[in-house]
Amino acid sequence: MLENLTKKDLKPLVVPYITGQMRDDWLDIIYQMANAKADAIEVGLPFSDPMIDGPTIQESSKKAIENGATTDSILDGLASLDIDCPIYIMTYYNLIVRVGIDRFVERVVSSKVKGLIVPDLPLEEIDELNTATRSAGVSQVLLVAPSTPDLRMASIAKRSAGFLYTMGLMGVTGERSSLPQSALETARRAKKVAPGDLPVLVGIGVSLPEQAREITKYCDGVVVGSAIVRRILNGSKIDEIGEFIQSFKS
Repeated sequence: MLENLTKKDLKPLVVPYITGQMRDDWLDIIYQMANAKADAIEVGLPFSDPMIDGPTIQESSKKAIENGATTDSILDGLASLDIDCPIYIMTYYNLIVRVGIDRFVERVVSSKVKGLIVPDLPLEEIDELNTATRSAGVSQVLLVAPSTPDLRMASIAKRSAGFLYTMGLMGVTGERSSLPQSALETARRAKKVAPGDLPVLVGIGVSLPEQAREITKYCDGVVVGSAIVRRILNGSKIDEIGEFIQSFKS
């Protein structure tokens, strides 16, 4: 059975991101994210030709590949975790096709991953993967952007499971000093068309707790990526990363 993320105590959701195997202690960091009361954790599979990843996430992918990261090694690592926090994999379709859709979904299930985020797979081409994920009980999260027309946004929201990933701006991931106006407007539009039980989360452009507080007036939560990954790349201690995530929660 597919499960959407649900609000806890009516508080907005916080979903931190980490690139798998970007640092030797990456699994310990995930444990700390869960201890910091993350509502879910997004784990990226490193890829050499990303579509929406900015410089920070690209650097983390490079580090992960240098550390010997593969799809199997990351999924094996996730399988070893014992946490009460859903894991969502972010990957590009090329990696799924290379493994094979059915085998990839089987590996995801065996790694206790709850959902997939595939940003380069358009609505018209999701059927084969969506059939496999739904049969396996894995949520396939779909994305909308500021450029997505209202009718198409409603169609995407109807097919999304887990949550609806709302891009805050047209561009790649990265930290921003201020919240783009497009994030507020797109969040409002997405929330209007999303089914009532499907949380709307905004990512790309949310870098600070103050920005999260502002955007969650219009949506159900945030995905925080580059701001966390930069701290990991810069050598922040595990407890410092947890404190940063907790600052969003509080």
